[in-house]
Amino acid sequence: MIYNLLLLLPMRFGSSPDIDLELSIWCGIVKASRIIVCITFTKAYDSSSFSPQCGVMQEGPYLKSKGRASDAIRIVVLTWRSLLIMSRDWKYYWSRLALYMFIALSIGTIFSDIGHSLSSVMVRVSAIFAFVSFVILLSFSGVPAHIDEVKIYCHEETNRHSGAMVFLLGQLLSSIPFVFLVSISSSLVFYYLIGLRNEFSLLMYFVVTIFMCLLANEALMMIVAYIWLETHKCTLTLACLYVIMMLVAGYFRKRETLPYAVWTYPLSFISFHTYTVQGLVENEYVGTWFAVGEIRSIPGVQAVRGSYDISSSGNAKWVNLLVLLVMAIGYRIVLYVLLRLNVRKQVGKWRAWWCRIHRGAGAGAK
Repeated sequence: MIYNLLLLLPMRFGSSPDIDLELSIWCGIVKASRIIVCITFTKAYDSSSFSPQCGVMQEGPYLKSKGRASDAIRIVVLTWRSLLIMSRDWKYYWSRLALYMFIALSIGTIFSDIGHSLSSVMVRVSAIFAFVSFVILLSFSGVPAHIDEVKIYCHEETNRHSGAMVFLLGQLLSSIPFVFLVSISSSLVFYYLIGLRNEFSLLMYFVVTIFMCLLANEALMMIVAYIWLETHKCTLTLACLYVIMMLVAGYFRKRETLPYAVWTYPLSFISFHTYTVQGLVENEYVGTWFAVGEIRSIPGVQAVRGSYDISSSGNAKWVNLLVLLVMAIGYRIVLYVLLRLNVRKQVGKWRAWWCRIHRGAGAGAK
C-alpha cells in the first residue's frame, strides 16, 4: 500500500496540507477512515527497513536514494489506484457506461428494420454518423473524473512523487479496460439492432474503431482538463470542439466541397469523427453490390457516395484505423509536452505579471 515511504515521514514528525490531501485520497480509495489509514501506514513504516535509518532525520541522502519507488512501481501503483477509483466512482464512469448503452439502444431501435436494399444505404450511413457523434459528445460526462486525476497529478508532481511519463502511462493503462468495455458493449447493441453485415471480422473492426476513437478522445479530454481544471470551462470547450468536428466530418457537406481555408485544412483532417465514420462505412459497404432493376447492379461504394464520400480500396478502412491510432498517440504526446513544460505554472506567472502591470498603471494614473 505504500506508494512512497517518504509520504509517511510527515505522520511521524508533524502534519501538513500535502499529507492531509494524501490521506484524503487514500481514504477514498480503500473506503476506510483516516485513523485506520494512518495506523496501517505507520505500522508498515515501523516494520520497514527505513525506520532504523531515519531516527529524527526527516529527509536525507539515504532516504532520497533508497526511499523513492522506481518508475515501474509507481506506474503499477498509479494504474491500480486509477482502476479502483474508476470501479468505485459510479458518478463519472459507470453512469457514462449507462449513457453509452442508452444512446446505442435508442439509435439502434430508431434505425431498426431498415432492410438491406439500395434505399437503406443513406439511412444506415446516417445511423452510423449519429452513433459516432453522440457517443463522443456524451463523453464529456467524464470531465470531472479527468479533472480530479490532473489535480492529483499536480499535487504529486509538486512533491516529486510522480512525473509526466509516469502519470501518462498509468492513466493510459487504467483507461484502456474501461474504454474497451464501453466500446464493445455499446457497439454490440448498435451493430445488431441496425442490422450491419453479420461477419465476425467486420464486427471486430467496428469495435476496435470505436475503441480507438474513444481512446483518442480520452487524450483530448485530458488536454482540455489540464488547461482549464474547471468543469464548466472544460465542458463548453469540448462541446464546441465536438460540434466543429461533426460539421467537418463530411456528412452534412462532403469534404471536397468544404471551403479549403480552415474548414478542410486543417479542421477536417484533425477531426477523429472523419476517420471513424469513413472507416465504419467502408467496413460495411466496400465489396458489396446492390441490384438496380432486374439486369443491373452497382457497387456499394457507388451507392454510398450519394450521401458520403468513401474510398473503393479494400485497405482504406485500415488506413483510417491507423490514423486514429496515430491521433491517440499524438494527443498524448501533446499532453506530455504540456506537463513537462508545466504550462499551467508558466501561464500563472504571466497572468500575475500582467496583473501587476495593470495595477501599477492604475496606481500611476490615480
